[in-house]
Formats: sequence, C-alpha cells, structure tokens
Amino acid sequence: MRSVGTIVRGIRTPIIKENDDLKQIVVDSLMKAKESEGFEFRDRDIVAITEAVVGIAQGNYVTVDQIAKDIKTKFGTNHIGVLFPILSRNRFAVLLSAIARAMDKITLQISYPSDEVGNDILDRDRLKKSGINPYTDVLTEEEYHEKFGDWKHIFTGVNMVDFYKELIEKEGCEAEIILANNPTEILNHVKDVLVCDIHTRQDTKEALKAKATGKILGMDEICNEPVDGSGCNHKYGLYGSNRSTEERVKLFPENGEELVYGIQDELRKLTGKEIEVMIYGDGAFKDPVGKIWELADPVVSPAYTKGLEGSPNELKLKYLSDNKFSDLKGEELAEAMRQAIKEKDQNLKGKIETQGTTPRRYTDLIGSLCDLTSGSGDKGTPVVFIQGYFDNYSN
Repeated sequence: MRSVGTIVRGIRTPIIKENDDLKQIVVDSLMKAKESEGFEFRDRDIVAITEAVVGIAQGNYVTVDQIAKDIKTKFGTNHIGVLFPILSRNRFAVLLSAIARAMDKITLQISYPSDEVGNDILDRDRLKKSGINPYTDVLTEEEYHEKFGDWKHIFTGVNMVDFYKELIEKEGCEAEIILANNPTEILNHVKDVLVCDIHTRQDTKEALKAKATGKILGMDEICNEPVDGSGCNHKYGLYGSNRSTEERVKLFPENGEELVYGIQDELRKLTGKEIEVMIYGDGAFKDPVGKIWELADPVVSPAYTKGLEGSPNELKLKYLSDNKFSDLKGEELAEAMRQAIKEKDQNLKGKIETQGTTPRRYTDLIGSLCDLTSGSGDKGTPVVFIQGYFDNYSN
C-alpha cells in the first residue's frame, strides 16, 4: 500500500496571452515539472486548467460598446430593469457600465441582505433589529441609506449600492435602485427586464414571464453570438465573464472539449498513460467569515474528459471502525477495511455506511480543489496536476 494518498501540485507556466498555443504550453509545463520534481505520470492522473487562461488564449473578449449594442438591439427600449446582479467589481461592474451605456434609465433591483453568492449589502444584526422583513418588504434607495447606508463590505470596504449607482450615472444614465427579494417586484417599476442571477436564473425567468408584458431576457442571451466581430459564448452569454480592462471583459471559454481532449491525446503519446483533463472556474465552497459562496461561474467545469464523469461511491472509514469493525485493531483492522472497500456495492447511495461522504460530482469536487490550489492572485500556477485522487485505502 502506498503511504501517500492524493497529491496536488500547482504547475507554473509562462504568462499566457491571446492566441498562444495553450495545449502545447500545458504539456510542455507538465513535462518540465516532471523533470524538476521527479514524479512519474500514472493512469487516472488529472490535469486541470483554469478557465481564465483558456478564455485569454482563445481571445474570447467583448467590449463595453459591443455589449451595449447587443442589449440595445435585443431590448429596443431606453429603460430596462436589471434584476438580482451579484455584487462584484470584477464580475458585474463592467457589465453594468455597458447596460447603462445602452439605456437612458435603469431600475436596479438588488436582493438583501446578500446577493446570490453571499456578498452582503447591509449589516445583518441591524436588519434583525429594524423590524424589516426581507421576505416581503421593499426598500427604496432612500430607506436603505437611512438605515444601512454607512455599511461597507468586510473584505472590500466598498458599499456596492453607492458603487453601482455611480457606475450607472457615470454613463449618463438615470438610476433607480430598490432592494427586494421577490423577483416580480421589478415589474411594478419597468416592463422589460434583464435577469442577472446565475444559478437560479431559470426560476426567476419563469416567475417574471408569468406576469410580464415586456421582454424578459437573461445574461445568457446577451453576447451569445458575436457582435461586430467580438467573442461570444453560445451557451452562457455574459455569465462567467470577468473584467479584462475598464472597457472589455473576458467571456467564459467556448469549445473547451477540443482543448481537454487534445491535451489528453498529447499526454497519452508522451507518457503512455490515460490522464484525465478538465477546465475549471470558480470552486463551489463557502467562506465561513464573509459568508461568500465562491461559485460565480455558471458551472465549476465547462469542459472535461469522460473519465471525470460521475460522483464518488465511498465508504465512511470512521463509521466502519466504530461499528462493524469496533472489535478489531492493527493489521487485522486494516485488512478488514481494505476488504470492505474491495467488496463494496457499486451504488452505495442511501446506505448508512456512506453517511458524511458528500457524493458531489467529481468535476465540482476537483474544480474546487484546483481553485483553492491556484488561487486568483499571483501564484502563477494556472495548471493543477493531481495524482492519487481516485485511490482509496485498498490500493
């Protein structure tokens, strides 16, 4: 039995720019790391590439003017509602500038006490004492400022109500801001609405369309086709985009299957091993202090090789040790554990022996591991190499 289980390595690469050969860069960086670190490739190793460098290499960008043109064309009006945006300077601020550039007026409805991914907009303790019911009550901008306007986010030190209003007005657009959690409230202010929430967008659209008289579009329907030669994402549109400059955003990568299978084929030729490959974005985890749920991308992994499909089917060793094998110790216990793993059912769902194993999808689990490994700052490791992830105590 190997004495080490899962090993995760951040792999340094050159700085990746538009139109670079990303497949070759990833393969070359892995082979260089193998020589410097002295590891050997094995079947079912995993190579993961952050979506950021995939989008950069693809040149999948769109400008503020191109976004504004698409919004203006598809809505055909000068006043729209912007519903449930996440509170992010990186993710949504540039998009809001583009929306404002296309409009004369925006009615911006923000959820409270936090956005969809956990970014707070006000002091929760003060909210509890205020008598305000977030399930039913609608706050105007004036009421918000009267009760919570001095609040700033624990991490950024920014009040996003003020920040978003300034962005809108900077584009010469009028801003009406309300705080409410019922999506249909916005229809009391404007008939045409751009739905901006991410993981709940389908439910939000259905609720609006049941009552709306105007156009209801989601961000997945903006820049889902090229605009004046821009990039696009046919499936997700503006979802998953990131600030590139003040006038341009990088879209979520397209056609990732070609890249992941291309890297897998090249590594198979060089190593003789069947290595799985995936692209990862935001991980699916929650910060215990700021309460932020990290996943601001529409999915954790937009593309992966077929060996990464599925979910873990694992036994809880602690449960077996405390119950079924409570009278065993030492090597006798170890052998019993190994045998139980080898003989386990192929589908353990619902069995008491699996309690606490959290069988999420492999791509979500591995993508979260990779996002925590590479970070979003200056580590310089946009590629993550994982070994032993599919091992268990019996290997």
